[in-house]
Amino acid sequence: MGRKIIGMISSYTDMTTGKLLSQSQSDWLWHQTPHPFGVWGNIQMMANAPKPDFLLLYQFNFPNTSGKKSLKSRVTEWLRKPPPTPDIQTLFRGVSKERRIFLMREPPLPEVVEANKANYEQAKLYCGYISGPDDLAPTPNYMPAIWYLANSFRELKELGVPEKEKACSWITSGIARSVNHRKRLEFMRLLQERGVNFDLYGRNLPNWVFSYGAVNQKWHALAPYYYNLAIENYAENSWYVSEKLWDALLAWCLPIYYGGEAADKLLPPGSFLRLPSLDEKGIAYIQEVISSPDCWQEAKSAIAEARQIILYKLNLLNWLSEFVAEYS
Repeated sequence: MGRKIIGMISSYTDMTTGKLLSQSQSDWLWHQTPHPFGVWGNIQMMANAPKPDFLLLYQFNFPNTSGKKSLKSRVTEWLRKPPPTPDIQTLFRGVSKERRIFLMREPPLPEVVEANKANYEQAKLYCGYISGPDDLAPTPNYMPAIWYLANSFRELKELGVPEKEKACSWITSGIARSVNHRKRLEFMRLLQERGVNFDLYGRNLPNWVFSYGAVNQKWHALAPYYYNLAIENYAENSWYVSEKLWDALLAWCLPIYYGGEAADKLLPPGSFLRLPSLDEKGIAYIQEVISSPDCWQEAKSAIAEARQIILYKLNLLNWLSEFVAEYS
């Protein structure tokens, strides 16, 4: 039997083009395999393949699942007379329901939980497998790993420990849409007010914060550092864990992690440190840890083990390969 082609649709947009990710990025996830053209074992990842064997709905928002709209927004939409929503079946490219995989990637923040519920209900009508990092999902589970380092798989696999020159970095954004986002921004303010020795990078950060701005390659803001602040937007369940942890570990940082229990289930002990809280206690903990590279030195073997788990086991391509194998 030949390899199965995996197509993808998503509601994420390409930050460069503004187009839907599945329409603009034909090589999506190709950097997460050592083989050309998105091959991993029994599958080939081709996001915009016209007739795939399986279809991944990756953080896909079904029509009319964005939550309740205000009267003003409904009137505005009516006045603009938007074109009718196309038949959703046309998006599925002929893939049968049982071969459609729905993976919710975003956490169940209070501000979006109703929209998440609506998407799960719609997914039941159209998809054979439905999962997400929360208890609302038909199959609650962690989100298989994707990472945002531009390095090739072979580079990540074969490179040694990069030269470490500075204590700690944090890559984040100025998003303030939710209570959790605003809590993170307040912690950022406290860190800088207390003079904690860390370098901040990110997009759309508030004017009151000192940062080095956005980076095109996350590796540049991770690899030269012993430690990285990996602070999730959501830490209230045992399923959600994001690329914040994977990126740091793949760059040989020791993450100082604030998140849920999923990381403890997926990674070896000692491969990351637990930030106790986003307050003065947490600040004191960070200052103690980053005052020397000792904790990083002690964690090097655990970091090495965690990197192998991320690359080969938690990798979304490996998850898809195992799914196809079980289906067959």
